Amino acid sequence: MAGDVDQEAIRERRKKRFRTLVCIDGSEDSYRGLEYAAAISGAPDSAIILLYVRPIDQGMRTGGLQVRVARENMLSWGLELPGIKYLNRGRDLLVEHGDMALSWDQKITHTDVVGDPLGDNKVEYRQTEGKTIVLKLKTAPNIATGILDQYELGPYNLIILGASGRWGGWAKSLLDPAVAEKVAIHAPCSVMVTRHLERGHGHLICTDGSDRALEMVQKAAVLIHRTEAKRVSVMSVAVDVESESDAKRYVEEAAKILEENDLVVREAFTRVGSPVETIIEAANDYSIIVMGDTGKTGLKRYFMGSVAFKVMEYAERSVMIIR
Repeated sequence: MAGDVDQEAIRERRKKRFRTLVCIDGSEDSYRGLEYAAAISGAPDSAIILLYVRPIDQGMRTGGLQVRVARENMLSWGLELPGIKYLNRGRDLLVEHGDMALSWDQKITHTDVVGDPLGDNKVEYRQTEGKTIVLKLKTAPNIATGILDQYELGPYNLIILGASGRWGGWAKSLLDPAVAEKVAIHAPCSVMVTRHLERGHGHLICTDGSDRALEMVQKAAVLIHRTEAKRVSVMSVAVDVESESDAKRYVEEAAKILEENDLVVREAFTRVGSPVETIIEAANDYSIIVMGDTGKTGLKRYFMGSVAFKVMEYAERSVMIIR
């Protein structure tokens, strides 16, 4: 009972911080996602969690070492088990770019996992002002489950995954929808899938004028304001010429919200055509497409095939779905 109370207290404290979960798979897209996480996590109220999910009992060939010895080596981040080198590279990139220092206070934690002798392990680096960087090696039945379970331990404001190929950086089979797709559908928080993410090309915010879209614009403005990219663009798609005047009004409403949040609107424009194809084409000049989802949950999002999820699947740019 006391343990449950402690966990609830931890979650309440975490809700007061801006927490980003960055899923590391060793791909360049995942490290570019980490760079974006660093850009929005400069303030002392921030925390970045680098996560690598290891399927249960994978990589247990320790070359004759006893499990105890292997665990001790892993906790010192000296044993090259799956994922550790990827997490270490992420940490080194943060150090190289000045986003953290190895001199920060460190705490190592191990959690037993049934069926896997090495279990879950993490190293937490904490700055004196409060900023936190965590490297976590997590064990789970599959990658998507591990990421979604990690959210439950959070919570998080944003989950970032690299897209190495269509729908995610981890391998998929015809019987298993890709990791990024599963996470994007089921995660309760905002999700960004990174593709060829480059700094300096800006955010393109897409609105359809609905109440949910305006709420998305407000949330996106708060998130983007945490970065150095204070210039954004906004667009709306009209399905025909007759409805283009409505689309222009939607853009004006969104631009007003963005400016009220101290962002500079670089472009505010409309297009006529199929929403998915038109957004993807217009986004070629930007780094990140920002959209809201349908408001439905889980499989309802999948079967309804919302515009946001189709854009996320087919776009050649990074896509952020705001919740």
